Amino acid sequence: MAENGASEKRTTARSERGPADPEPPASAPIPEGVPCWVDAQIPDVEAGKRFYGELFGWSFEEAEEGTVRARLDGEPVAALVRKTDGRMPTVWSVYFHTPDAAALAGRIRAGGGQIVPPPHPVGDLGTAALAADPDGAVFALWQPDRHPGFGRRHEPGAFTWAELYTRDTEAANAFYGDLFHDALFGPDAEPDFGRAPLSSVFPPEMPPHFLVHFRTEDVEAALGTVARLGGRVRVPPFETSYGGVAVVSDGQGASFALLQR
Repeated sequence: MAENGASEKRTTARSERGPADPEPPASAPIPEGVPCWVDAQIPDVEAGKRFYGELFGWSFEEAEEGTVRARLDGEPVAALVRKTDGRMPTVWSVYFHTPDAAALAGRIRAGGGQIVPPPHPVGDLGTAALAADPDGAVFALWQPDRHPGFGRRHEPGAFTWAELYTRDTEAANAFYGDLFHDALFGPDAEPDFGRAPLSSVFPPEMPPHFLVHFRTEDVEAALGTVARLGGRVRVPPFETSYGGVAVVSDGQGASFALLQR
């Protein structure tokens, strides 16, 4: 499964990048804490393009060196980033929107989390930071400039949910509820970010981590495609409050979930 440790070595290397898609800013304000982008750090980007291109129907274009943007029907949905350090995990990561990355980083530290290093600009696309919550689950922050995030979401082949698997869901609700109250609990909230105990799907010794979910019209058919393309089924289909889910990994070991609603 994806390893989302909170060591300084990992977070320093991962946080040197951010969403890579120069799109104009969205006109409607986005509540702080809404998942706005995902990327995968993998050893072989070309192999990743073949896997995800066939599984989700993505097309690709070059971004900065070692990074490709994935598009669904012409709209940005994700990025694949070449892993340059073999000690780093092969993993999908989720970015949460913020209008002020520096201020949010301060609140994360005050709540017992970590930020390594401080928020930094990613060209003229926006400002990124990598964070870890008090339990060690790693996530990213994104303050947009030219790149607002997803062009498509909540449809087959696109991001639709992020689930945090943690040892203490009450502590996680308190931590993230304080950081992202409006996005999670506000009167107009339509959250696509949940929290679940590790033992509900994974063994308790699994490190706390975020699991990125992509929507599919048919989980069973998608599992067949994953296997044919060299991926693995990590957790067979199971039912949740937000739909039918199966956890898989690509041929390089990056884990993600397929969600049928």
